[in-house]
Amino acid sequence: MNATPVHRLRRSALYLPASNARAIEKARGLPADVVILDLEDAVAPEAKDEAREAAVAALAQGGFAAGEVAVRANGLDTHWGEADLKALAQTDAHAVLVPKVSIPDDIARYDAALANAHSGMQLWAMIETCRAVANLDAIAQMAASTRLSLWVMGTNDLAKEMRAQLTPDRSVFLPILSLAVCAARAHGVTILDGVCNEFRDLDLFRAEAMQGARFGFDGKSLIHPAQIETCNKVFSPSVEDVAWARAVIAGFALPENRGKGAISVDGNMAELLHLEDARRTVAVAEIARNERSNG
Repeated sequence: MNATPVHRLRRSALYLPASNARAIEKARGLPADVVILDLEDAVAPEAKDEAREAAVAALAQGGFAAGEVAVRANGLDTHWGEADLKALAQTDAHAVLVPKVSIPDDIARYDAALANAHSGMQLWAMIETCRAVANLDAIAQMAASTRLSLWVMGTNDLAKEMRAQLTPDRSVFLPILSLAVCAARAHGVTILDGVCNEFRDLDLFRAEAMQGARFGFDGKSLIHPAQIETCNKVFSPSVEDVAWARAVIAGFALPENRGKGAISVDGNMAELLHLEDARRTVAVAEIARNERSNG
């Protein structure tokens, strides 16, 4: 399968409670690639209705520096889920992020709830239940027939359901993270790593973000603005990466290399699979450069 085209960056996705007007106002100027207005975990039950109204108002006002603004709704099996989806379907949000997806039918239900939304509205899903882990490929397949386009790992909820310890090295979750990336890639779904709870320890955050990047995640979800800069840097190609990628592209473009499956680039072997990665690397670097220029 060909690599998913790079249309926009999702290196950093910052959660903030939709009930917090001050946080929303501050978020308008933050350099996160994605802002997620949260109606679920970050909002107390008694504030859910007010938070929904605040999210709709914030979307209408706009003015976010982030390339995309999404809203995490409450689940359809909760008291607030149906009202959330109905209200959000009438907004110009880029995406609605839905929790506790466990089986393909969950995606179908959420997709149906957004039937009247604008054509560009995406459906994003949290992967945070034990049952979802057993159905990763089947859930990802729903991207072919629904609005589903992105997954966010919910490692905190997954740890709770598993009764597992979320340690700094995340050793318990490494097989799950790897399987999730594979399923997402197989069906062209963007995938973001889960949050790092220790937002005051940027060294720990950097290590966890680098681990996620090594696994192949497109970016990472965040709980504090202090994590944005490091996250964007970790999930952006380095100067050396871009130079190598350009050399690979240039090498395969030479007439004498036409039709070859492998060539020598700066003394190293590069295969056609490296050409695909090189094009993606350059595309990501170009988007990041353009965003810095426009910012």
